[in-house]
Amino acid sequence: MVRGDVKTITAAAEQAGLSREHLSRELSRPHIAKLLQEKVARNLAMSSARAGATKVDLLDSANDMVRDRASSFILGLTGHSPDAAGSNRPGGGQRAGWIIDLSEPTQPGIVIHVVHPTEQSAAAARAGRSEEPSRTIIDVTPNPSS
Repeated sequence: MVRGDVKTITAAAEQAGLSREHLSRELSRPHIAKLLQEKVARNLAMSSARAGATKVDLLDSANDMVRDRASSFILGLTGHSPDAAGSNRPGGGQRAGWIIDLSEPTQPGIVIHVVHPTEQSAAAARAGRSEEPSRTIIDVTPNPSS
């Protein structure tokens, strides 16, 4: 199962010459579960080198989208991504929440920001200190009476 030769416990049990029930019971034993986790971790460590080489090879792809995604992924691993810099957010910076952009591509429209307060801004609000508006929850529920 770790190597991917079999996909199910039933197939693994058949390959090992055990009943599915017996293998399932054995896999739930702590020392066997730990051994299985170690084997998975070792397999992933070995495979990560191949995966990294594949991403680097994709930088030379003839397909522009493949090259773009590979380069964005590699840059993201090193912290050089649009999300890390906050360049796709008005005002910059990394914030929690969602941005809902209802504008048309040819003309600006409504952009709704929904931001969850940080622990610091929540504590400041409880203490009666004002915080910057971007650290509050903005209710964007449509009002049916209007």
